[in-house]
Amino acid sequence: MTTATDQVDVGTRRRSITLAEAWSVFWRNPSPTFLATLLAGSVGARLAVGDWNAWDLWVPLLMIGFFPFQEWLTHVILLHWKPVRIGRFTLDPWVARKHREHHADPRNVPLIFIPLKTLLVVFPMTLFVALVVFPTLGRGLTYLATAAATGLVYEWTHYLIHSEYRPRSSAYRAIWRNHRLHHYKNEKYWFTVTTANTADVVLGTNPDPTTVDRSPTARNLLGT
Repeated sequence: MTTATDQVDVGTRRRSITLAEAWSVFWRNPSPTFLATLLAGSVGARLAVGDWNAWDLWVPLLMIGFFPFQEWLTHVILLHWKPVRIGRFTLDPWVARKHREHHADPRNVPLIFIPLKTLLVVFPMTLFVALVVFPTLGRGLTYLATAAATGLVYEWTHYLIHSEYRPRSSAYRAIWRNHRLHHYKNEKYWFTVTTANTADVVLGTNPDPTTVDRSPTARNLLGT
């Protein structure tokens, strides 16, 4: 039986691909390699340092719990940034411009991934937090490894959603549908990527899709 929510358009599909095919394409892009290298290096360093305690469990749990809200905040504040005119200058971050390109062409594979340029800016800041903010090197390396792991999960989930791989499980289908509604239904809602019914529910951006009008600016975020 078809339900009202099943009738919501979440984007047309082309030839379905296998998970193995998607995995192969995923690793042809630079950001997964960068993040996997960072993950392997930080895990190796963490194992070498030792000095384990309960915070090596709590740091990942807290970071994973906050991650949907981090996605939401980054998506809303930075990626959907509207250009601001200040005198003769226009404040329009490069990552926001790239995200507008992603909305205009959601199937363009290079635009799906975090740009390497962005990672090279974020990495020193993440490394600073790991080495300076945390009280011990061990805790900092745990943070660094978790940051790399969550980034890699984000990249894989985001790519898979935009690929031609068809959802097989109900859990993944919910995540797939949530993000595709953001792209093909209305860009003002459904901002999380790796989860569904989490930060969007808490922060009020998870309406019943059948009550939301199709946005004319979902593919053109500035409406120009």
